[in-house]
Amino acid sequence: MPIEPTTAPQTMRTVRFHEYGDAADVLRLETAPLPEPGPGRIRVTVHACGLAPADWALCGGLFAGLLPRGIGIDVSGTVDAVGPGVSGVAVGDLVVGTADWRESTTAGASDHAVMNRWVPVPAGLDLTEAAALPMAIDTAYRHLALLGLAPGTTLLVNGAGTTIGFAAVQIALVRGLRVVATAGPTHTPALEQLGATVTSYGPGLADRVRAAVGGPVDLVLDTAPVTGVLPELVAAAGGEAQHVLTITDIEHAPALGVRDSFHEDWSHPVDGLAEFVGLAGQGRFSVPIARRFPLEQWRDALELSRSNQARGKLLLVPGLA
Repeated sequence: MPIEPTTAPQTMRTVRFHEYGDAADVLRLETAPLPEPGPGRIRVTVHACGLAPADWALCGGLFAGLLPRGIGIDVSGTVDAVGPGVSGVAVGDLVVGTADWRESTTAGASDHAVMNRWVPVPAGLDLTEAAALPMAIDTAYRHLALLGLAPGTTLLVNGAGTTIGFAAVQIALVRGLRVVATAGPTHTPALEQLGATVTSYGPGLADRVRAAVGGPVDLVLDTAPVTGVLPELVAAAGGEAQHVLTITDIEHAPALGVRDSFHEDWSHPVDGLAEFVGLAGQGRFSVPIARRFPLEQWRDALELSRSNQARGKLLLVPGLA
C-alpha cells in the first residue's frame, strides 16, 4: 500500500482537459480526487510545475490517450506518498522530475502530482528553479547526444534564448565543445558569460557564424521558432545538411536533407537529468525563468506562452498568492 500522511486531503485543484481541442477552450481548473501513486510511482505536494508548448499540443491530441488528462510535465515538490516497489525515496524528500501525464488523469499543474521519474533536489537549488529544468535538460541532452558530443567539436545552437537552446549551450560547454549561439539581446550577456560566442538572428547568419569561427561549424542544433532559417544553418555547416538537427522545423527539414526530431532513432535513450540538476545545485547550470503564476492564473500563462514573448520558462506555483 502507498505510504501517505494521515492528514492528506482527499481532493485537490488541478488544470486538465476532458476532450481534445484548443488549449484555451478545453482546459479548466477544477477539483479532482487526490491521485494514488501506483507501482514505481511517487506522489508529491507540488511546489512548482513548468509549462511548455508541448502542453498545449497535448490538449490538441498529441500522444492521444486516457482522458481526462492534465498539463504540466516538469514538477518539483515534496514527496507525500510512495507507491509499491519504490525504494530510495521517502515521504518528506524534495524531488524534481516528470509527472506521469500518460497514465494519470492529472499532471503537474495541480496541488499534488504523481511522478514516474525523479531525482533529488540538491542543497543549494531552489524548488522553483528546479521545476524549470527537466524538459529543457532532457530535450537538449538527447538531441545533442544524437548529434555527438565530442570535445573540441564546434557546435552552433540556433535559438539559444529558448529554454532548450540555453540548456544545450551549457551542456555542450560542459562536454568541452566550442559553442556558437544565436540569441537576442535578452540572453546574449548571460550566454557570453558562460563562454559561448553569440551572434544575432536574421539575414547573413551563415556568414556571421563562419566569420566568428573561421570557417563552417561541425554541427548545428536548431531550437528556434520556425522562421525559414534552415538553408542558412546548412550553409553555416558547410553545406552538410545531415550535420544539422532541428527540433522545431519538422515540415521543411526532409526536403533539405536536414535531420529532425520526428525521424531520429530514439531506441538508445540517454539521461542527463541527475547530472545537470546536480550542477544546478552548484550554481553551474540554469534555465532562465520568465514568470511565475498562481495555479488559478494558468490562462495568463497560456497567453504569454503563445505570444512567443516569454523569454524564459513559465511556471505555475500552486502556493503562490
